[in-house]
Amino acid sequence: MSPRYTALMASLPPLGRLFEAREPAISRLKLQSRLSLLHPADRHSLDRAIGILSQGLVGDAGAAAVRGDALLLADAQRFFEEVHHPLLRQLVRHRLDLRTTIAALRRRHRGELEPPHDQAWGFGPLLPTIERHWLDPNLGLAGVFPWIGEAAHLLENTDLIGLERLLFGLIWRELDRLALGHNFDFEAVVIYLARWSLVERWSNYDAATAAARFGQLLAAGLGPFRDPLALGLAR
Repeated sequence: MSPRYTALMASLPPLGRLFEAREPAISRLKLQSRLSLLHPADRHSLDRAIGILSQGLVGDAGAAAVRGDALLLADAQRFFEEVHHPLLRQLVRHRLDLRTTIAALRRRHRGELEPPHDQAWGFGPLLPTIERHWLDPNLGLAGVFPWIGEAAHLLENTDLIGLERLLFGLIWRELDRLALGHNFDFEAVVIYLARWSLVERWSNYDAATAAARFGQLLAAGLGPFRDPLALGLAR
């Protein structure tokens, strides 16, 4: 247990529940200041994860979008070859699985009757299952992702707020799982940042911006986030 992380976590207030807080328990400015305690090596690993998660799977047919997806997927491959921190790997893997699944649902909703055969569009061990079960309403993933039927239904009915709330909740529960056994270490810091991001984004959520954010959400899987405070769900 590192004294620097014990001090850092002890200085951070409880965040409360995801959908209840009207604003985060600590401001962005104060939280950024606390991050100066991160060990340089840990910050480097964190930045590598952010480099992956700050990009989204676009999933469109244009040449620029195809190149962007290919670059992201190549970068993801390098990340798993170079970064061996277990929690960061789990966090990135979970997010890529979600993004790939949402991208597939979006493509099918758009009318694509089969997965792309001439471009990189998804990542991870679930990809072959998705491609084999493309026309299955649940993409063959109902046993892995019990929520997929609800997500597809929300997408088909253009329930913008409902779909985003579902995705926020999925990430929050995954963070609960990853948090087990971590209280005053680097992993605890990463999880706190991810939770803070979700609380901050939900507290700023309003119906007037839902449509614009929904378009970004679908276009980028779960969307980009651009700094260490945006480890939850992106705009």
